[in-house]
Amino acid sequence: MSSTHGPIQSHDYQMLIDGHWVESHSGRRYERHSPAHDVLVGTYPEADAKDVDIAVAVARRVFDESDWPHTSGAERAALLGKVSVLIHENAEELALIETLESGKPLNQARDEMGWTCAIWDYAATLARHLRGDAYNNLGPDMLGITVREPIGVVGLITPWNFPLLIISQKLPFALAAGCTCVVKPSELTPGTTLRLGELLLQAGLAPGVVNIVTGFGDPVGQRLCDHHDVDMISFTGSTRVGKQVVAASQGNLKKVTLELGGKNPQVLFPDADLDAALDAVVFGVYFNMGECCNSGSRLLIHQDMADKFVPRIIEHAKRVKVGDPLDPATKVGALISDAHLKKVMGYIESGRKSAARFRLGGNRLITDKGRFVEPTIIDHVTADMPLACEEVFGPVLSVIRFKDESEAAGIVNSTMYGLSAAVWTRDLDRALTMARRIHAGTVWINTFMSGPQELPFGGYRQSGLGRELGRFAAEEYTELKTIQLHMGPRTSWWAGLPR
Repeated sequence: MSSTHGPIQSHDYQMLIDGHWVESHSGRRYERHSPAHDVLVGTYPEADAKDVDIAVAVARRVFDESDWPHTSGAERAALLGKVSVLIHENAEELALIETLESGKPLNQARDEMGWTCAIWDYAATLARHLRGDAYNNLGPDMLGITVREPIGVVGLITPWNFPLLIISQKLPFALAAGCTCVVKPSELTPGTTLRLGELLLQAGLAPGVVNIVTGFGDPVGQRLCDHHDVDMISFTGSTRVGKQVVAASQGNLKKVTLELGGKNPQVLFPDADLDAALDAVVFGVYFNMGECCNSGSRLLIHQDMADKFVPRIIEHAKRVKVGDPLDPATKVGALISDAHLKKVMGYIESGRKSAARFRLGGNRLITDKGRFVEPTIIDHVTADMPLACEEVFGPVLSVIRFKDESEAAGIVNSTMYGLSAAVWTRDLDRALTMARRIHAGTVWINTFMSGPQELPFGGYRQSGLGRELGRFAAEEYTELKTIQLHMGPRTSWWAGLPR
């Protein structure tokens, strides 16, 4: 088949274990068709628990017996920097793979390659700055030292919506700390993660430090989470599956970090820069088709301005082009799968049965191929509706009206999530007061979904555990050890007792 980009080709991939490209031990493979074009774009080994056991055994051996955990921060930093360069050199190929597997716009995927390179560059700086402390105030005969050591074998499980970007929020930091890894990408979008494996070997990473196993959550993800030789799991995905990860990890009480769902609000006050807010609202909900944990799927708008501002949002949203993700003009591509399309349309139908008012969209686009949903705006949503409190993960904006700051804060905090939020106002006191009242890991003021690598990212409540990015990101993959040194003669335990 041809598209606006040219002929679409399929790739046959293999898994990476111990530096070798291998099939699953069963020989089974599975296919992926483009959600936008309905053509075959990749085939992959279908691993099972035995393949996971093999990969984990390799990672365990390399961590326990090789020099990798003991390499200097400078050596690790140099390797991570090489990977960044290689991602940049292969950015066009990587972006096309992501677009064909996920349905996202190609121009957006190209931007993601740049963001990915920046993360690897930042992780490289942290490799040289992992450190402990010395305590020389414990008395004349005692010295205390704390050191950070790599936690061991880490299982990294990533979702389908930002395949290369999200593995890059985990893997370079685990490598910076000196860990070995077994990576399980989503079965829907594994292509760029497997290509990353090639780039890691090209950069000079020792065999077995990173192993990549493809397949389905059950059994591959399940086995990785309950494996007793895995010391840590870092998972990004839904809150529902995140709870399953925690349950599976209890066998050896492995460390777990989770980046889960969100129902992220943008809170708009009348004194805001409305032109800037307008673009941020539309971008926030339709970016990546709304298939984003950070999606700004709730707009909380002051009741005094709603009737004038909502029509502006509608007109702006009408200009958003939906269609072939290979078309440079496309802003909203295809949803990831038939099952996900059904879920999104189910939420839209729940809105039709409520007192909410549809102002734009609400339908699946009728096309010869692909899974496309119109940009949708639903007004007069109330905080108790599923559209207001559950993660739709599609191009659907729920508009909720509020009367004052207290009511707005209450609505913001009324869901089980606490990932991110935005506050739009020129009043600094109001902005900071709202930021402190909102229960979320990130609060943007007068912007939305801006994410420098220097700032940590993660959620409150059922949006996750731990943080990614920022200066502590590599520390997540370490254990803190105390070394206590006694100098000179030691007082006997028997001193002063009757003989």
